[in-house]
Amino acid sequence: MKKLRITLVRSKHGWKPDQVATLRGLGLKKIGQTVVREDQPSIRGMINKVRHLVTVEEING
Repeated sequence: MKKLRITLVRSKHGWKPDQVATLRGLGLKKIGQTVVREDQPSIRGMINKVRHLVTVEEING
């Protein structure tokens, strides 16, 4: 199954509370932090909500 490597590249401060909560739901707290999540529609939706704050790479595995 595909996995996604998600990295927080911009600060979460100053954005809407629901976007900050989405980052928390993804497990991202600090700039530069990276998490690996399975490629699921719910995760894709969360990424889409905060796409201006993160970078995403697909991992085969």
